[in-house]
Amino acid sequence: MTDDNASESAVVIERSFDAPAALIWQMWTDPEHFKAWYGPSGASIPVAKLDVRVGGARLVCMEMQTPNGPMQMWFTGEYREVVENERLVYTESMSDENGNVRSASEMGMPEGHPTTTEIRVELEDVGGRTKMVMTHVGIPADSPGAVGWTMAFDKLSVYVKSR
Repeated sequence: MTDDNASESAVVIERSFDAPAALIWQMWTDPEHFKAWYGPSGASIPVAKLDVRVGGARLVCMEMQTPNGPMQMWFTGEYREVVENERLVYTESMSDENGNVRSASEMGMPEGHPTTTEIRVELEDVGGRTKMVMTHVGIPADSPGAVGWTMAFDKLSVYVKSR
């Protein structure tokens, strides 16, 4: 975590995919693949800039349709650890479309929500299948973000079968 006062709550999700680790790695690191599965049901990802190297930046736009028209949420971060086909660690903060970090309170998040969280993705090859453990540090296990991850991984499971 980068926020000293942030709680150490986390969402931890383990999933297995009937695909090699190298393919699941591509799902996380290739912008076109990432845009195809990321986000909850109903979300689209019109922008995914992923400079996947230690110190590299990421900028992602998630768009949802609402009764008042499309709503966009922007996220930025930095890659902290990149071990191809095994481990990916990056920070995530809400931002504007230029990657300028916005505080959680500016974005209407509840008090105590950290400005910056950390996502860790660990991949393990298990006989041609991949065991993935994703840990999102800084959000409570019962948060809307946890539900969003579950929906995203359901989408990933379907998408990876078509590859």
